Amino acid sequence: MSGYEWGGSQYGEKQTERSRWTPLTRMLLSGEMTQERQRELTAKEKFDRWMINEGYRRFFVFVFIVLHAMVFAFGFVHYAVKDNLQKGREMFGPTFMIARAAALVLHVDVALILLPVCRTFISYARQTPLNGIIQFDKNITFHITTAWSIFFFSWVHTIAHWVNLGLIAGKHNLGVYGWLVANFATGPGWTGYFMLIALTGMVLTSMEKPRRANYERFWYTHHMFIVFFFFWSFHGAFCMIQPDFAPFCVSLGASSIGVFWQFWTVGGYIYLAERIAREVRGRHKTYISKVIQHPSNVCEIQIKKENTKTRAGQYIFFCCPEVSLWQYHPFTLTSAPEEDYISIHMRVVGDFTRAVATTLGCEFDKKGNSDKDASKVVGVAGQQNSEVDPALRRVLPRVYIDGPFGSASEDVFKYEVSVLVGAGIGVTPFASILKSIWYRMNYPQQKTRLSKVYFFWICRDFGSFEWFRSLLMAIEAQDVDGRIEIHTYLTAKIKADDATNIMINDANADKDTITGLRSPTNFGRPNWDMIFRSIRKLHAPAEAGVFFCGPKGLGSALHVYCNKYSEPGTAPERVLAVLLGAPVAHALEQAVGPPSPYSRFRADVDPALLELERRRLCPAREAPALPPRARVGCRGSGHGEPSRGAQYAILRGGVGDGTSCPQSWKTR
Repeated sequence: MSGYEWGGSQYGEKQTERSRWTPLTRMLLSGEMTQERQRELTAKEKFDRWMINEGYRRFFVFVFIVLHAMVFAFGFVHYAVKDNLQKGREMFGPTFMIARAAALVLHVDVALILLPVCRTFISYARQTPLNGIIQFDKNITFHITTAWSIFFFSWVHTIAHWVNLGLIAGKHNLGVYGWLVANFATGPGWTGYFMLIALTGMVLTSMEKPRRANYERFWYTHHMFIVFFFFWSFHGAFCMIQPDFAPFCVSLGASSIGVFWQFWTVGGYIYLAERIAREVRGRHKTYISKVIQHPSNVCEIQIKKENTKTRAGQYIFFCCPEVSLWQYHPFTLTSAPEEDYISIHMRVVGDFTRAVATTLGCEFDKKGNSDKDASKVVGVAGQQNSEVDPALRRVLPRVYIDGPFGSASEDVFKYEVSVLVGAGIGVTPFASILKSIWYRMNYPQQKTRLSKVYFFWICRDFGSFEWFRSLLMAIEAQDVDGRIEIHTYLTAKIKADDATNIMINDANADKDTITGLRSPTNFGRPNWDMIFRSIRKLHAPAEAGVFFCGPKGLGSALHVYCNKYSEPGTAPERVLAVLLGAPVAHALEQAVGPPSPYSRFRADVDPALLELERRRLCPAREAPALPPRARVGCRGSGHGEPSRGAQYAILRGGVGDGTSCPQSWKTR
């Protein structure tokens, strides 16, 4: 740091904190990027960037909507002109065609609905060349979209038939009683209502708030799909509306079952094989080797690695038979593939996690626990000389593991520069990724293209993630070459007095007062515009990738800046990757406004502190000119090699996900 003339200060701060600033921090605090004027893009450049980042995703949605519209239109026209349904059209009118057309769309959706939740099928599909065309990482998004389509057209079908039955009751003077009999006493009527009740129950419990409030209710209610498919199979086998002439449908004999079952059997057989495979894999017992009780109700479970190959950022389904034999909950792996065990960090917030923690011997609810602010080993298996009471070892049960699944985060190693962004509980997948990055960068036998990593951790309260902060401190201490830069952002409101104490203590410290890391803590939300520009200037023309897990709002903002700084390159177009996570359970509250000029403190802090901050800025330095084609953009991920166009991958959670940002560690 001798190359800089720091100058004196009336506050008497030393060079200690400045010496801890990383190159990115220096560039951001220098104000250099705020003075750089951005060139206006032409219409063609804007369209090219849109195509890279949004084209395939928008095209997929467009195709999905057009397909359903075409099927509905085809069905409507078909039943409007079919020669042997003249009596039906005369009796019911246009609602007859609407009901039949909606049923035809339902046949298409029912054939597709089960495929996206076949995790093994999706994992194999990711390894095929189709991964460059079809966004398999968005399987749950497709499942949800198809489910909403089924729900919508089911109600269209039902309401149309309500009108049809009302017309019948009116023509025969049957009144309301006749309408009710036609609804509930006929085969299509009662089977349809059973399906509608099952479908509505699944939809209501699958919505975000009810699902987070009671995950077990969502899990068990979702198995009502068995009821739906059972009654679907013979819903159309009752021949209520006969054609005008032969061939007639029959309601008795071997032919009376109808054809509805044929539409879902392919997906049904694949799903059945998937469930059988899950049970076989999931019943493979393994041992818990260590349980560590961390502060803030976090339990770390280390499991013996038995012929299991993992990848950074994957997740497993975890079952503890002593708690529930049938409940499998997804948890992100926090261990690196290079380690000889697999581990998960479970936050004890729900019924299932609390029961598991109690079974393992954790004492989070014990009164007068003097070690509540420190991590401690609860039990260690296989150590005869361990200080742990032998009686305590017996509480460590055998568990069932299914997985691992998902590997989108493997693309971290495909780029020269990777930017990792974790917000709140969304930092969990990055524990495994950061460990694996450190192993690959520091061991010669682990070849990797990756040369620089920027990790941004955004949180309201770092105390809730003491275990993760300890991991970052260990990685930072061993990263002597500075290949991994850690940038922490505290978004909670800071009082002026607290800010003053932080500044005074931080100025003369070798480590940050709040996190204990070498890198200083920033206050407020990141200014992504300047961060993206600074990274591009520091590393252009290197290829960069961004991986994110956290709340939707932050993901949307990152998406905007990815689009802004993307440029189409030569084939194959390998540019910035953004992996968006589902909303986390403890989403960051929007308590602070966007930072204006870049500062470690929010704009509403005491002006005296801002002046103190300005005095600590390092002088602007010379920087190389930006090459004309610094390629930075948005790119998706998967097992296969990057291909032309974009795959905007979403890491979502939930049952049957097949991605690396699972629901369980957000809600359980």
